Amino acid sequence: MIKLLSHLSYVAVTSPDVEASVDFYVTQVGLSVVDRIDGAVYLRCWGDYYAYSLVVIPGTEPSLATMAWRTSSPEALEEAARLLEAEGVDGEWFDGPSIGRAYRFVGPWGHSMTLHWDVVRHQALPAEASIYPDRPEKRSKVAGAPRQLDHVTIATSSVDDFAAWYNRVLGFRIMAKTILDEAPISVFSVLTTNEKSHDLGVVLDGSTRAGRINHYAFWVDTREELLIAADVLMENGIPIEYGPSIHGIGEQNFLYYREPSTLRIELNTGGYRNYVPDWEPNTWKPSLGSNNFYRNSAMPMSMTESFPAADGPSATEEGVPDEIKDALFNPYAKHGQG
Repeated sequence: MIKLLSHLSYVAVTSPDVEASVDFYVTQVGLSVVDRIDGAVYLRCWGDYYAYSLVVIPGTEPSLATMAWRTSSPEALEEAARLLEAEGVDGEWFDGPSIGRAYRFVGPWGHSMTLHWDVVRHQALPAEASIYPDRPEKRSKVAGAPRQLDHVTIATSSVDDFAAWYNRVLGFRIMAKTILDEAPISVFSVLTTNEKSHDLGVVLDGSTRAGRINHYAFWVDTREELLIAADVLMENGIPIEYGPSIHGIGEQNFLYYREPSTLRIELNTGGYRNYVPDWEPNTWKPSLGSNNFYRNSAMPMSMTESFPAADGPSATEEGVPDEIKDALFNPYAKHGQG
């Protein structure tokens, strides 16, 4: 099979108060508004090469509207659509803003995905042009502003089955996964379309609501910028949900916080590049530091909240056995590290 997908190009999310979310992205995160179409607002990071990388759409609750991936060629777009339809997926062709002819479908676990080849590349105005020829525009004046979109992490009822389906049908490489120390239950996996450690994350969802998102992430160039971003956010009264720290899986430095809709945003940097075509994914356990490699703090239970809100039991609600909660949220205590 030819290589179908190249990279994550944009994420579209819904917000009950679009203007509040957009104001946050502009003033606190450092994104720029590039367009408004039918109530949707299109934004970009200063280092994004295309017209936009985030779309905020009106909605009754925070959710994932779609995650978009650029294919590796026009032929790859046609082949991806053919393969999806051979799987019984009912997709649709449409013309999207600045992406032209695109194919949108809903996967087996309820997540909308958009595939496209055509793009409009960002052209900076003369006053915004960078002295670096390869940069699409000058660096943002907002301290700690992200350079570009990095990845999206969704929630699903079966981590392994989700990863296997997207690997088989669309060619996502499975890079690693986490199982609990106490039982062979897969709670997290990472996949990629390129040499990054991941551009698609998968977390276990105990709810009965399909198509949920846990977070999406922006990228900064250095750990120092991530720490500055944390400092600026806190100075402006924006709580840090988790971090700064470093993931064992992927080796990225991370920081999590929320935007006004309550949707979770991650800021990350670092990590490895992996070019091995026949990579064999490793299996991690929480006690090894898969989520926090320093193993000096427990992940807050709030991190299992995904969006929109669950309509059934989830890991943040009653009904989860205490031993599973301990394994997820304080995995080091039983191993002499907590």
